[in-house]
Amino acid sequence: MERRRFLITGAGGLLGRHAVGWFSRYHDVVAARREDLGITHPDAVNRWVNRISPDVIMNCAALSNVDACERQPDDAFAVNAEGPRYLAQAAEQIGAQLIHFSTDYVFDGDKTTPYTIEDEPWPISIYGHSKLAGERAIRETLARHYIIRVARLFGRGGRNFASAILDIARRDGRLLAIVDEIGSPTYVVDLAERVNAIVQSGQHGTYHLTNQGVCSWAEFATAALQIGQLHGVIIEQVQSADLGRPARRPRYTAMRCLLSERLGLEPLRPWTAAFAEFVHQQEKLRIED
Repeated sequence: MERRRFLITGAGGLLGRHAVGWFSRYHDVVAARREDLGITHPDAVNRWVNRISPDVIMNCAALSNVDACERQPDDAFAVNAEGPRYLAQAAEQIGAQLIHFSTDYVFDGDKTTPYTIEDEPWPISIYGHSKLAGERAIRETLARHYIIRVARLFGRGGRNFASAILDIARRDGRLLAIVDEIGSPTYVVDLAERVNAIVQSGQHGTYHLTNQGVCSWAEFATAALQIGQLHGVIIEQVQSADLGRPARRPRYTAMRCLLSERLGLEPLRPWTAAFAEFVHQQEKLRIED
């Protein structure tokens, strides 16, 4: 494996921390947290990129709170659309590649079969619109890009539904879980390893990357409690519309990952197997604490 220099933005978030940890084992990594580098400032982006001269820029920075994006659209587009544009422009100037993470929320959720990269995006929220605008800005600016759409990230540390389920179940013995939003969870450990394989292939373009399997949030919660051996927890099933949230969510956003066809790579393992590993790691940490 060729050793390269990486600049990873958004290194303080769930995805960014795992990316730094994994890629540092095989590459020279410079990690930039939000307080170090705000990607909404083009001058700062150019200074960092010119000083470090990375072979690859990996953008893990995003405003991903869907309801916050709905309330603050200017902030959403600044971080999710203009920031990626500035990174792409800086990468173009020095001949670097750009890895950018997008979302299943670029789709409207009206399909009943998994979305492919050939499906036309049609977002229904400010978050989805801003992420799609970021994708388009990159494609317009830089040919050497990897746009990787992911969904329902979970992993150790950071804010994510998987950790919240286990914490709330232990604390309250009761969960609210949505039955009519269907998608595919993604384990950040599996994601980081597979992203490296995609980059090593040199085949630029757009990818869908999730673990195998689809589920509603309620089904995810049920499986999580079983795997975590948390018995007697009550799951109160609700419809998405019952929650009165500012932003609409797509009903179905499972994505078909064609890595085996494009690159000769096996699909990621089922999300249930990945979640079992995640729970095992969490329990080890709880015991050590």
